[in-house]
Amino acid sequence: MPTLVSACLLGFPCRHDGGDKRDERVLDKLRGEELIPICPEVAAGFGIPRPPAWHDGNRVVDALGADVTAQFENGARQAVEAARTHGARLAILKQNSPSCGTLMTGTARGRAPGRGRAAAALAAAGVEVRGEDEL
Repeated sequence: MPTLVSACLLGFPCRHDGGDKRDERVLDKLRGEELIPICPEVAAGFGIPRPPAWHDGNRVVDALGADVTAQFENGARQAVEAARTHGARLAILKQNSPSCGTLMTGTARGRAPGRGRAAAALAAAGVEVRGEDEL
């Protein structure tokens, strides 16, 4: 069964700073599995690099003060569509991300408990979501 995986965990340089968060634990655990790389923020049309963003109440704002909630919601919808298209029932996502965080996400004051927009949308669609530390 295919597994959605945050592209940055697989080594794709798609983070806001243009880097990646390649995680050998994830690669080792999922070796031989069918992996579907996703980056909801890139799918939503954000560039690389881009200003970092975080949750501010019910909104997502970037470091320039722009409300990017609609784009994050669009990226979340695209992640759900990728899961449906590929039949994925599991997603391994990058913790602490405003899109992909499964237990923690970022705020202007640091990390806080909660799910990112894509993680929440995937869970609502019946996909099991786990962070890279939850393998």
